[in-house]
Amino acid sequence: MGLAEIPGSARLVLVEGVVHLNEEEAVFEAMLEGWARQQRSRLLSESTIGMRDRLIRRFAEFAECYPWVWRPADVEDFTVFLTSGKDRLALSTIRGYHLGLRMFCDYLVDSRYEWARQCRDRFNQVPVQVCHEWNTVAHLNDYEGRPQRRPLTYEELQRLLDYLDDRVDRIAAMGRKGSASALRDALMIKTTYAYGLRRNELARLDLADLRPNPHVPEWGSYGAVHVRFGKSIKGGLPRRRTVLTVPEFDWIVPGLKQWIDQVRPLFRAADHPALWLTERLTRVNTRHIDSRFAAARDAIGLDPSLTLHCLRHSYVTHLVEFGYPERFITEQVFFNDTATTEIYT
Repeated sequence: MGLAEIPGSARLVLVEGVVHLNEEEAVFEAMLEGWARQQRSRLLSESTIGMRDRLIRRFAEFAECYPWVWRPADVEDFTVFLTSGKDRLALSTIRGYHLGLRMFCDYLVDSRYEWARQCRDRFNQVPVQVCHEWNTVAHLNDYEGRPQRRPLTYEELQRLLDYLDDRVDRIAAMGRKGSASALRDALMIKTTYAYGLRRNELARLDLADLRPNPHVPEWGSYGAVHVRFGKSIKGGLPRRRTVLTVPEFDWIVPGLKQWIDQVRPLFRAADHPALWLTERLTRVNTRHIDSRFAAARDAIGLDPSLTLHCLRHSYVTHLVEFGYPERFITEQVFFNDTATTEIYT
């Protein structure tokens, strides 16, 4: 394969001999387009590519210069800026920014993509790797989440679930609209805990993702949940897994059955595939799920640091306490290794 044929090569996004009104801006845009092509050839998602594009633009705006002028000191100044003030970013976020900058510079200095030659011929300067071990965050800890975020206790979970049920009853007793939506919201939060789901995994569930478990025929179509939009690795495609319903969480089965057989038809969903629907026949989004959990959490006086994701921590922790083997738990929640299970618990 010739150099010009490599996805992301400078010669594929820059036309030789063309004079640009703003050559520096044109080359910078071509670099970003070339990097995007290179990432697409690796089957990275558009959301990952877009996030990295915004990072590079933000860094260039902060440094007030283009990549062939960047120096390590610019990274150090950028890091100080991001970690200053009341809106300082988390350590893991900073490391992610450093990784994105490092990968972009690796792409620019790789001779196969010919950006060094383009910059030398046009600007008499060449891009360099500005991220090194002395000015970037090292990954020293296995888990760097906020220490305030933890599994909920059994008492806290019971209060949460009771509040969700009582809210449905109150709305229905008052004769107000919204009891169906309140039941939906309650079941979404319960399903998050009962299967240890991430919020996007929950929001993207379809009716077809509810599966039987032949070993427990009495649960019918609620013996397992097929997750098709699991968290991807390094921007790749979503990973799939099947989460089995376990006896300790079998209380979710009649709830899901009630939602599908009795309540969801009230939304006049017709052939819409989504499990969780709004009154406007759109899929419930993650922002709504977060807001409903936060409202319930605040109503019963739980720590404001607790988020919906803490229910996933609770699920893993409680499976351990119920005596399930690590291998089973790891497959239920799709961790890369058992060490992550230990971190969660």
